[in-house]
Amino acid sequence: MARQSPPRNGVGGHDFDAKKKRKVAEIYQALNSDPIDVAALRRMAISEGGLLTDEIRCKVWPKLLSVNTDDLPPLPAGKELREDNKDYQQVLLDVRRSLRRFPPGMPDDQREGLQEELIDIILHVLKRNPQLHYYQGYHDIVVTFLLVVGDRLATALVEKLSTHHLRDFMDPTMDNTKHILNYLMPIIDQVNPEVHDFMQSAEVGTIFALSWLITWFGHVLSDFRHVVRLYDFFLACHPLMPIYFAAVIVLHRQREVLECECDMASVHHLLSQIPQDLPYESLISKAGDLFVQFPPSELAKEAAQQQAERTAASTFKDFELASVQQRPDTVLRQRFRERLRGEERLRGEERTKSILTKPRTNRFVKLAVMGLTVALGAAALAVVKSALEWAPKFELQIFP
Repeated sequence: MARQSPPRNGVGGHDFDAKKKRKVAEIYQALNSDPIDVAALRRMAISEGGLLTDEIRCKVWPKLLSVNTDDLPPLPAGKELREDNKDYQQVLLDVRRSLRRFPPGMPDDQREGLQEELIDIILHVLKRNPQLHYYQGYHDIVVTFLLVVGDRLATALVEKLSTHHLRDFMDPTMDNTKHILNYLMPIIDQVNPEVHDFMQSAEVGTIFALSWLITWFGHVLSDFRHVVRLYDFFLACHPLMPIYFAAVIVLHRQREVLECECDMASVHHLLSQIPQDLPYESLISKAGDLFVQFPPSELAKEAAQQQAERTAASTFKDFELASVQQRPDTVLRQRFRERLRGEERLRGEERTKSILTKPRTNRFVKLAVMGLTVALGAAALAVVKSALEWAPKFELQIFP
């Protein structure tokens, strides 16, 4: 195994503080372990700042997806892909409209070249996997990988992602996508029943979060740094983590929601306009904590109506069994336990015990963890083992 070496002069040419330099060293230590310490890489991807640079992402993202970078297939010629391809015209239209996804100031010829590569990556993955169906928004995910790791590696990563995390969005119908969106309201209800009931009264539904979910927020966030930070987090976690992150965005805006007119148009308009100045690290921490406290298997019971045996969330066990070492929920759960131990020391054992043992039927008890998020605290230590333990074989309510 080739030994990975961190950059000599800081990271990306910048002087990083001691904490970031230490994190870079830990990442390269995990990469150089034999076998590679995937659990440590997951922790680094989830914890504050994520993977820090695109140079590091090129090395770590393949490990998180169990992609062998030593055996990448060559890309076929674009002409072969485009001839008689049923998706070509729609992909072409979507890619032409994707100007805002490229860095501002990029020369036109460079951007146009990348757009051609983007088309070829999408068509290549679809041709190799005829069971997958293109959806509008897919290109927003693919372009993120293209800009970070280049076309050849992006093709391999996107293919693995499309057959696992994104598979439900690429079904012939939207049934499984609706199923995933159906987790949103139960999560909100667990944390803030008032916001949940207000949204239910407004009959706003969950469509406002559709573009968040199916593009992993790539379509709605203007700062590329924020997009790749979220991709670090999502790649290290369970496939349902994006819907938990969507929930914490709504909860973060609870005051705005409750001050809004209680009608569908007003609430939908408010929520569909996602703020660009979100406290991302804090929200990532809270999303991880919510996943640990309210795992998919519990929430599914509240949303039960339809079997979910075919969803990527329910078969994530297969993907993780094929992964090199760890399973994504261990990281968050360990972090969560560490945070609770810290809270116990600060507030006393009895108080912590009372918080944790409150019956779930008391809907007005706030998550202890929501007040414990400090610089990501322990939230990162749990999305590697429970994906298997919680692999949902349960009834799930989609929509009537």
